[in-house]
Amino acid sequence: MTQSKDRTETGDLPYAMRDKRILTKDEGFNFACHSGLKCFTDCCGDVNIILTPADVLKLSRRLGISTTEFLAKHTLTPITKDLHLPVPILKMNDDDKRCPFLKSEGCGVYEDRPWSCRMYPLGMGIPPARAGEQPEPVYFLFEDDFCHGRQESTGWTVNQWLEDQGIVQRDALDEGFRSVVSHPWFIGGRQLDPKRIEMFHMAFYDLDRFHAFVFESSFLNRFDLDDELVEKIREDDEALLAFAAQWLRFALFAEPTLKVRESANDKKIDEQKTIQNQ
Repeated sequence: MTQSKDRTETGDLPYAMRDKRILTKDEGFNFACHSGLKCFTDCCGDVNIILTPADVLKLSRRLGISTTEFLAKHTLTPITKDLHLPVPILKMNDDDKRCPFLKSEGCGVYEDRPWSCRMYPLGMGIPPARAGEQPEPVYFLFEDDFCHGRQESTGWTVNQWLEDQGIVQRDALDEGFRSVVSHPWFIGGRQLDPKRIEMFHMAFYDLDRFHAFVFESSFLNRFDLDDELVEKIREDDEALLAFAAQWLRFALFAEPTLKVRESANDKKIDEQKTIQNQ
């Protein structure tokens, strides 16, 4: 197995990762979690569980509610310090600060549990974007004193853990999201304006509202989309989430990921001429 990166050689990583042991995908660690451990479910309370777009989608569908209702009932949405983007975190119970989906026997939404719950005891960070390249994820190990699971004999490599916990499939759903939040546009501390911040939150997190935006506004009259794609994103949540990233790269960074209809271009030109002549 390859050696992990020394803790002192991580100056290019986010500050919160600099005291963690960095792991390559082929490096091993020991971990197991089960009800026989004294610490079982101790990690399910008084913690900030950051939700990805796929997390919000899967949990809302699991609960049988819209993404709009899920966000309002089960999340808080602070603004990230680095990119100044709204990223929801799971709201803990008011009384005991425990996860609202925790049952006596363990996680009540285990099959659709959030990405960070699947990852533990691993963490992942994405280094700052550099011009002309897409940064590779960096994996690190949490070594919390309260956790007895890391003293178990079951061994994993990072790759094995990602596959076993369904991270590979979940990451595929969030691929578009990560391509936006790690976009080189943000190099140098650039920030989105409030209007574009709202677009980001709607398209990635409030997918039901984004669906209405696409199909109940003039959206389809403005963009030239293939009929097959239109029907797919109408019926398939995961396809719509992938399309959200495509639209945001167009709307936020002016990338040619969507084609504007000629009639929409003509209308925009006419509107600009009207304004200029006033």
